[in-house]
Amino acid sequence: MTAATPDASPPAVPYGTPEAPRIAVRGEARLEVDPEIARIGITVAARGRDRRSALDDLTRRNAGVLDLVKSYGDAVERLETGAISITPELTKHGRGERVRTYHGSVRVTAELTDFTALGELTTRLADLDLTRVDGPWWALRPDSPAHREARKKAVHEAVQRAREYAEALGTRLSALVELADIGAESAPPAYPQAPGRMRSAAYGGAAEDTPAPLDLEPQRQRVQAQINARFTMVPPRL
Repeated sequence: MTAATPDASPPAVPYGTPEAPRIAVRGEARLEVDPEIARIGITVAARGRDRRSALDDLTRRNAGVLDLVKSYGDAVERLETGAISITPELTKHGRGERVRTYHGSVRVTAELTDFTALGELTTRLADLDLTRVDGPWWALRPDSPAHREARKKAVHEAVQRAREYAEALGTRLSALVELADIGAESAPPAYPQAPGRMRSAAYGGAAEDTPAPLDLEPQRQRVQAQINARFTMVPPRL
């Protein structure tokens, strides 16, 4: 006996009836808002002829970076240490496995909410020995009010669009049948936006030999929401 093949076809769209005609619309909203947080990546490096000296230098420089970032207090919302590595570099010539030098690195990520401090901190970090700074990457918090505002606007647009269709038929809406996010079951991954620029003034009392803060501009964040909505309407007289 042959097993029945499961039906993989998508479910039928629920069409209306003459007694309860349906209207299906899409609601969309797009906003541009100021970012709420900025992330920077900091890579501290060290090298030495032996493993211990490279590790000691790396530990000292990493401690200096952490102390500098922490000195900005509440301006820094999050500080995290990522990958750490100590790698031997072999000589290119000669026989055997002879180590020429050791390379060490530590990756640190800082998240700031006070953009006044960002330009100065970035410049001071970049002025340190064997320290690389990447970013900033601008973003909104997951619970940002901007997301809620975009969703509300998308719903309002869907209702308004459906009303206009009903009015064009000389009737009105009677009930909401369905409201759903577009792509709710297969949402695409969110990628951080590219580093932008931000304008920043001096933060606190900097030393006289501190380099001038970078002139950076916050990158506006694009927020969008899309929904599908279905309504029933009073049967029109055609």
